[in-house]
Parts: sequence; C-alpha cells; structure tokens
Amino acid sequence: MDARLNYFDAPTAGKALKHFMAVGRELKESPLPATTQELVALRVSQINGCAVCIDMHTKDAAAAGESQVRLHLVAAWREATVFTEAERAALELAEQGTRVADAATGVSDEVWARAAKHYDEDQLAALVLLISFMNTANRLNIIAQQPAGDYQVGQYH
Repeated sequence: MDARLNYFDAPTAGKALKHFMAVGRELKESPLPATTQELVALRVSQINGCAVCIDMHTKDAAAAGESQVRLHLVAAWREATVFTEAERAALELAEQGTRVADAATGVSDEVWARAAKHYDEDQLAALVLLISFMNTANRLNIIAQQPAGDYQVGQYH
C-alpha cells in the first residue's frame, strides 16, 4: 500500500507540517507525564482508526517501558484495573474531545472536573492540545492513506 500523497513533497504542506511537527515536539516536553501522553495519543488514534499512529504510539510507548498489558487494554480502559485515576481522567477527556460530533454538548463538565482534579492548568492545556494535535494528525494520515507497520521508534522525533 502506498500513500496517496507525500505531504513533505508538496511545498505548501511541507512548510506547514514543519510547524505542525514542532508543536508535537513541544508537547513531548510539556509537564504532562510521558506515559499519559502516549496512552492518550494511542486512544485517540484507536477511536479514529489511524493505523499509522496506532503503530507509532504502541511502539514508542513500549520502547519507553510501557507494559504490553496496559497497551492492549487502552481500548477497554473503563473495564481495566491497570490505569491510575489520573490516566483514566485523561483517557475520558480524550474520548469526549475526539467524539465531539457524537455528543451535542462536547466535553461534559463532569469529565472536565475529573481531569482538573488530577492535572494543573498547564498540564490540562497540554492535554487539550495533545488531543487536538492527535485528531489532526490522524486525519492527515487517514485522508492520505498512510500505510502502517514500518514505523521505527523515534523516527519522527
């Protein structure tokens, strides 16, 4: 399978994506825990069906020491006992922030309050930006049909 489009070969897209990727690098350096970042990136990508991002984030998380059990259970985090309350709050915010078209109210006050209980304002801002960033990355990859399976850990960082 070949991608429909190589964004970096297109002058306008290439310039824009340099800035977009810089946002991703900045988020990696945010005070939001790295484990939380990978779990959220993986869950958003699962919801959106972005194979290349699922490939990337499972491999990056595993290389950073994340257990296979937790990676396998991200899709069913509500029933899993392996996630902290803070991680569960972040995953719930990620789901509601990704599925905005499915809910007339977007992110509920209750979900926001649970996340705010575990993360300070800077971490919350990073979490919201990460959720938005991943949704954009997923859409870019899905539209261009980026193939999955060949990602090497750290390839884009």
